[in-house]
Amino acid sequence: KITPGALNFTQSCWVCFATDEDDRTAEWVRPCRCRGSTKWVHQSCLQRWVDEKQRGNSTARVACPQCNAEYLIVFPKLGPVVYVLDLADRLISKACPFAAAGIMVGSIYWTAVTYGAVTVMQVVGHKEGLDVMERADPLFLLIGLPTIPVMLILGKMIRWEDYVLRLWRKYSNKLQILNSIFPGIGCPVPRIPAEASPLADHVSATRILCGALVFPTIATIVGKLMFSSVNSNLQRTILGGIAFVAIKGAFKVYFKQQQYLRQAHRKILNFPETEEA
Repeated sequence: KITPGALNFTQSCWVCFATDEDDRTAEWVRPCRCRGSTKWVHQSCLQRWVDEKQRGNSTARVACPQCNAEYLIVFPKLGPVVYVLDLADRLISKACPFAAAGIMVGSIYWTAVTYGAVTVMQVVGHKEGLDVMERADPLFLLIGLPTIPVMLILGKMIRWEDYVLRLWRKYSNKLQILNSIFPGIGCPVPRIPAEASPLADHVSATRILCGALVFPTIATIVGKLMFSSVNSNLQRTILGGIAFVAIKGAFKVYFKQQQYLRQAHRKILNFPETEEA
């Protein structure tokens, strides 16, 4: 223990800026290689500063902000019971992130399996779907069912409407029938507006996820409404999905082209002049 009485010069704490003359009973420490005004510090002040840096993690290492020397922090020896409890607490703290990650991955996996099974029964029919899954190999089901939502999400990420729109803009002036169906589609534009980035064009992770997962339900509904004469549930759902994608894509292409023309014909007006008083 270093006390002011053992020192023949004035000490100054670099945390609270108090000297040894202000409190002659305070405990001082020189925890690093610093010299001069940052050499000495109150033990209590340094303890509070270390607590702020560790933020509740008593095992975190703390170094001097000036010379980067690591502080030598020691603790009283633990009894056998407390040592075992402390060791168990550390092991649990290190294992919990991996356990939580495993639980999350497992939850996502079994959710995907359940969604895949529900989709199969929805697309081919409840009884037919159950029969197909009962006859199938369990390993095939455990691998195949989770891939259904994955494939739907990957399919949703394919922006085929953009490729159709580029071809449309390139060859629309040669096809006059397009102008009669979609007025203004082949008209020249005064300028070429800047294209929006894919992420800014109303495409986000949540939109892709929701659109992909709800697609089988929409395809089933559209199939029942438009192709009720088809007896096979699978064929009806496939036709409904194709019809929905085609109709939705046509509207999206037309909507984006109108937005493109609106941006291309944008004008900036003169600032209105005001009469000076």
